[in-house]
Amino acid sequence: MLERQPESPRSTGLAASRADLRDAIAEVLWARESANDLAAVCVNLLGLDPPQDDNDSPMASKRRYVRQRLMSKSIPEMIDVARKVVEEYGDTDLAAVVSRFGTNGVDGDLKNLIFAADGPKPRIVLRDAINNVIEVVENREYCLVYGRPLGGNGLTWRDLVDWWTETASPAGDERARGRDLYDRLLRSLDNDAEKLIFRTYCERYGRVGFEVPALIPQVYLHYDPYTRRQLGERPGALVRQRMDFLLLFPRNVRVVIELDGVQHYADGAGRADPAQYARMVQEDRRLRLAGYEVYRIGGYELIDKVASAGMLNEFFDALLERHRS
Repeated sequence: MLERQPESPRSTGLAASRADLRDAIAEVLWARESANDLAAVCVNLLGLDPPQDDNDSPMASKRRYVRQRLMSKSIPEMIDVARKVVEEYGDTDLAAVVSRFGTNGVDGDLKNLIFAADGPKPRIVLRDAINNVIEVVENREYCLVYGRPLGGNGLTWRDLVDWWTETASPAGDERARGRDLYDRLLRSLDNDAEKLIFRTYCERYGRVGFEVPALIPQVYLHYDPYTRRQLGERPGALVRQRMDFLLLFPRNVRVVIELDGVQHYADGAGRADPAQYARMVQEDRRLRLAGYEVYRIGGYELIDKVASAGMLNEFFDALLERHRS
């Protein structure tokens, strides 16, 4: 009996969802494999779980059988499966769906995470250029430096609290130590809008636990010992030395969140400044091509505190679901 052909998720230009990816994988296997061979392909080629009972069989519905195998998988896990399917069958439509997730991540391992400065700018030197060893030689007491290797879950709030416990020796249980770290990070933020973003996200630590990816504020991305005022418009002047917020997900996925005030698109007199805006979006392109995801929140969106909290929660819920591990 022929199965009903579902509407293809691959025809839309919108960002793909978990269900889209699941359906796209099932569609390829439905078209390319017989019911007799599908169970073995799922286990031996794709590493999926075997059926748990005799009623769970590809004989009734190949699509449903594949979807059931994928139901508990996170998006990164399904992307791994999809890439195996693409490699085996050369399906360009499935490859297009995978590409819409943009979750290839950033090449290279985390080496230095310098963040949350609550005082003068740190002075950073290249201690060993051959081995790319950097050192904070001035104002070290005002910033935090995380140098542990990332685990398979990226950098969770629990990881950061564990590091903070070793670094600062705060008193109390894990929740109290987490609160101590939260207060320290909050001090690094420049304005009420940044604090609203930070507080809204960090409420998740209390609601769903410490395994949520940590929202890291004021992260140094580039470092230049000269200021933009000293350099002016000379070529090579860095547009953005710090990221407002960074999230480190599994698979080297790095998400940058920027808060845009009037200074991002206007001059000191409040007049539109196309050159300033162009420098900002040029840097965004560079980051995206390096594998980062970049999201911008307009300061105007945060004027109404009640409405903005709802907007931020909706955004963070969708972001965490997109990269759910």
